[in-house]
Amino acid sequence: MKNSLRFCSRLLVATALVITGLSACETSKKGIPEFTSPDKSDMGSRKQEAVSKVVASVGEKGLIKYLVPREQLALAFNRQFGDGTAIDKTMVRKVQGDPKDPASYYLVGLGLRNGMFRGMAIPLTLVSDKELSVRSNASRYIITGVGCTFCFFNFESNDIVGTTCEENTGGSSCDLRIQEGNTLFSR
Repeated sequence: MKNSLRFCSRLLVATALVITGLSACETSKKGIPEFTSPDKSDMGSRKQEAVSKVVASVGEKGLIKYLVPREQLALAFNRQFGDGTAIDKTMVRKVQGDPKDPASYYLVGLGLRNGMFRGMAIPLTLVSDKELSVRSNASRYIITGVGCTFCFFNFESNDIVGTTCEENTGGSSCDLRIQEGNTLFSR
């Protein structure tokens, strides 16, 4: 009887210790901070700061001097397309609707994807009357040729307004898409 009483008292003490120990444990999660969702109206008012990179300068008599090598420009266009388009020609194109109008400049990349003509033009910003800068918030004008060996951008008052197929043999076209922003030189 003495053994059973000793056994019961030990069992009772052990149970009391376990219950006391468990009640002291915290059961809430630690290590995962709680976050609140940002206010959607606040996010709409925030805009990412535009990144710009000087790619060329306008020299005497309007000659373009490339400050970024044209091979590097071609690689940047290839990354921007991101679909296997291979750009093999890059240029800065001056556009001036009327001699009295200020000139506009576009960075243009031309190439092929699966044997079809592809092109992209991005407006450049004239900085300090000589430097031409591409801004990350500048739109992209993208041409995809269907049955055309070469497509041209159509301009009106220094703006791209459409495209023309070099040789329209019925059923061929140059499709123009305009997309906001670019990642040509984003880090």
